[in-house]
Amino acid sequence: MALGTVLAQQRFERPEELLGDRLRGIYRLLADYGEAIFPHDYFADCYTDSVRGRPTVPARVLATVMVLQAHEGLSDGDACDRLERDLAWQAAAGVHVGYPAFHPTVLVGMRNRLRASARRRRLFEDTRSAATESGLMGNRVRVVDSTPVYDSVATQDTVTQLRSAVRKLLRALDHDHRNLAAGVRAALRRDDDYAGPGKPPCDWDDAEAKEALIDALVKDALAALAILEGQVLSRPAADAVELLALVAGQDTDAGDDGTFRIARRVAKDRVISTVDPEARHGHKSHDRRFDGYKAHMSIDPDSELIDEVVVTPANAHDATAVEDLLAPVADDETKPTVMGDSAYAGAGTLDDLEAAGFTDVKAKVPPARGRQGRFGKDDFDVNLGAATVTCPAEKVATIRFGSDGAGRADFGDACSTCPMMQVCTTSASGRSVSIHAKEEVLQRHKAAQADPAWQEAYRSTRPKVERKIAHFVRVAWGGRKARTRGQARIATDVDTRAAAINWARLATLGAHMADGGWAAAPP
Repeated sequence: MALGTVLAQQRFERPEELLGDRLRGIYRLLADYGEAIFPHDYFADCYTDSVRGRPTVPARVLATVMVLQAHEGLSDGDACDRLERDLAWQAAAGVHVGYPAFHPTVLVGMRNRLRASARRRRLFEDTRSAATESGLMGNRVRVVDSTPVYDSVATQDTVTQLRSAVRKLLRALDHDHRNLAAGVRAALRRDDDYAGPGKPPCDWDDAEAKEALIDALVKDALAALAILEGQVLSRPAADAVELLALVAGQDTDAGDDGTFRIARRVAKDRVISTVDPEARHGHKSHDRRFDGYKAHMSIDPDSELIDEVVVTPANAHDATAVEDLLAPVADDETKPTVMGDSAYAGAGTLDDLEAAGFTDVKAKVPPARGRQGRFGKDDFDVNLGAATVTCPAEKVATIRFGSDGAGRADFGDACSTCPMMQVCTTSASGRSVSIHAKEEVLQRHKAAQADPAWQEAYRSTRPKVERKIAHFVRVAWGGRKARTRGQARIATDVDTRAAAINWARLATLGAHMADGGWAAAPP
């Protein structure tokens, strides 16, 4: 087995000596403790099934380049180039001046092996271990939030997706199932060999021509799926079939005449590109939309260290990642306070967090305002104990609960003679108030957030996650914009970026090794 090592006999051109005090931050931390952080067997488990053994690149050098690449937002080629000519990189990697870099494809292979290993997130997890061991990361509070990660592919329209999906299927069948490929080609109705990329020839100004093209593409897709139904296929071919089925059914509907046309709707989980089938449409607000993924974060606001990161498609609600974000502290005897914006203030999310032991959750439940300045639900007094709702005019309505726990209070005829009706409702049948199945949770949290102490704690603490997100997206490549395609690969990059941010923060906080373990700087 080949084992990469760093020369024990140092040359006189040691980069740390040449730089002296100019070697600072994460570069100084990795230069001083890189051998302990990334020992020679750091990646050994990734090569247990390799007939060629481990690469001759030392683990410390390889891991350092991966972290610094994420720190500066570089491509693989630029990272290797930086190792050859940047003294700070050479000092951090523990190599001499003029060290010859390895080929950039080594980084690609290492990331692939990391994802396939039992400890695929080690680069990030080790920063959390160092932060906890040094006592720098506490468990007083965890602040959660998310930020967009833009995909690295172009969003495709329906025609491009259908044709690309058929092309991808034919390529997979040509490689693994040639007999099936011939059968599928024979069933295709369009005079198109699906060999070239992009859109097929068409008079795009002619509505009937476009309609005929879409109908033919969908019917070609359905014909191919019918032939392959029940067939035992290779993994690439099976994936291509799954993608074609998704694309063929998401944007079109069959009319009464049997012609497939573009549907006047947007599919809930719409695939936006056959090049990256896991990317999705997303939005951070009503007006701010994006395509790709979301990076969710949980930070310790006292140390400003990242405790956890999670990647989801862009259309995933922020609250869906909260369980994973809080997993590192889920088993703590004393649970931290959890803070988040209104995305984490849904009744179900708040109730689930309380059930998991997070009894102090500070997430701002949005106000229930009325339309056009009319009374909103918050202007009514909801008394769950008495099962009544009292309106601003002091009229009382009884709550009628359903089997699911939700209810409704109707004021009915009482509104017809009320002098406040004009500022309350436009309904001829009177005002009604809906009661959530977990209304008690919402009311309790709304009452708590009216406390000035609650508001001060929220204002002084929650914005720190925005600062950390700003650090995360400071570099475009690998931060705000994905370097690669697919959720798993992007998650690897996000983990590495979070690791780089944490090592840089630990360096700022004065973390160092003493007696074989991590310690904080003396006060």
